[in-house]
Amino acid sequence: MSAARVLTLVGMPDCHLCHRMRHTLERVAGDFGARIEDVDIRSDAELERRYLLEIPVLLLGRRELARHRVEEAELRRRLEAAFAPRTG
Repeated sequence: MSAARVLTLVGMPDCHLCHRMRHTLERVAGDFGARIEDVDIRSDAELERRYLLEIPVLLLGRRELARHRVEEAELRRRLEAAFAPRTG
């Protein structure tokens, strides 16, 4: 699986919204051949500086796909757009 198919969920272990987003990701990621990587925001000073009050944050590489909440249908739409073949 290529690195382009890694969805990074930035959050904290005791974050209710992070758990909800993780649950949504688990239902969707496999349909896109993606794997989920959890990152504790406290383990990365740059992520903590950028997102401390914004978690959970979903990243594809350096691209932000969602923060706080995302419904399954909306996440699917965003992933379809993110993984669509680029032309031209």
